[in-house]
Formats: sequence, structure tokens, C-alpha cells
Amino acid sequence: MNLPRIGTSGYNYTGWLGSFYPEDTAENRMLAFYAQHFDTVEVNHTFHRMPTVRTLQSWGKETPEDFLFSLKAPRRITHDLRLRDAADPLAFFTDTASALKGHLGVLLFQLPPFLKKDASRLEDFLHQVPEEFRTAFEFRNNTWFSDEVYECMRRFNAALCVTEADQRDTPLEVTADFGYFRLRKPDYTDADLEEWAKRLDAVASQWKDCLVYFRQEPEEVGPQFALRFRDILRGGGAAAPAEAAGK
Repeated sequence: MNLPRIGTSGYNYTGWLGSFYPEDTAENRMLAFYAQHFDTVEVNHTFHRMPTVRTLQSWGKETPEDFLFSLKAPRRITHDLRLRDAADPLAFFTDTASALKGHLGVLLFQLPPFLKKDASRLEDFLHQVPEEFRTAFEFRNNTWFSDEVYECMRRFNAALCVTEADQRDTPLEVTADFGYFRLRKPDYTDADLEEWAKRLDAVASQWKDCLVYFRQEPEEVGPQFALRFRDILRGGGAAAPAEAAGK
């Protein structure tokens, strides 16, 4: 496996002006600047509303050839229908996402905390996902963390999204030929990031690819953690904020 792809959940935040983006960066120039420093981004607003095909195509033109966008699945699929009878919204989601072509990373399905383990529901849903799409599932109810669920996911090469947050940690269980991580704690020391680098290295041989996303709030901390982690993985020191903002 090559070095993990590192990014953040979203990129177009005015709170990052002056710390990550230069102060005078226009919103329509943020993606191009972001893609100079990172090779992937997780798009969360697709949970509420899907962009148009034209928008997705423009994203691909604004980023390098190997840049990847991971998209969070619409809440209609995960929270309203809870993966049941979701064929039509799933088809709309995958058809639209395919406009990214080679820039499409992973489709993230984040399930609500109130939804408990239902392996047959998960398997029925995975049967409906076209094979060409990579999927990751973020379970927010601990009942899902079971061998029955892991075996189901392995049959479909679906990744268990490993989430670290103040109130929730996910087991690092390999269920696909790629890894998907969401690091959501409000603070990460270099020691914390070095420990994560060791954990990823320990399982790297089982993956073709790995994507790691830091939280977008509060303010500018997400890109700073991502830059530091990127440089730790490369064997260097932490990037200074002024350096990232081009100052």
C-alpha cells in the first residue's frame, strides 16, 4: 500500500481563511488550493443535498488526476429509510456520484445511533450497491460491532469506517481491501498522530488504499491536524500554519 490519503471533512470554510487559506482566497478558489496540499476530501453536504452532475464534473477539472472525493450518502437512505426499500434513492446517489469518474473515492453510509444491528438488512442493502462502487459504513450503535456483521461486509468488500471521537471509538477491523478512517477528536498531539501512524502501518499490508479524514471544526484545526499527520507519515516534522497558508 502507498501512503494513506489524508484530508478533511469538507474544505470550503471561511473560518480557515488566514490559517490554512490565504486571507484573500475566494470561495471558488478554495478547492484548487486545498488540492495542492491534500489528495482527498470527504464531502458531507451530500448527506442533505446532492450536487448536480455539472458540479461534480467541475470538481474533477479543478483537482489533480489522482485526487479523490468521498461522498456521504443522503440521509434519505441512512436515516429515513434506514437502508430498507432504498433502491431508488441509492440509484440516484450512485448515478450522480459516477459523474466524478476516476475522482470518486468511497461512498460513506453513516447510520443513525438509534439503529441497532441488523445483519440481514445490511446484506440486502449491499446486494443493491453496484460492484464498481467502494463503500464504507460508519456504525454509531455498538451492537453492530460483531463477527456476523464483519463477515457480511467482507463478502461485499465494504469497509468498516473506523471513527475516533470523544464519545465513540470503533474497533480497527479489516473488512475490505481499503481502509476508511474519521478522526474526530477536538485535539491531536504529535504523540497521538504518531500512534495512529503505527496502527495504520500494522495493517497496511492488508489494504490497497487507505483514506483518513479529520474533522472540520472547530475553525481551522482539521487541516492543521491533517498536515501534521501527513508529514509524520512521510517521516518529517509538522507543517507550520503559516507555511500551509502560503505566508
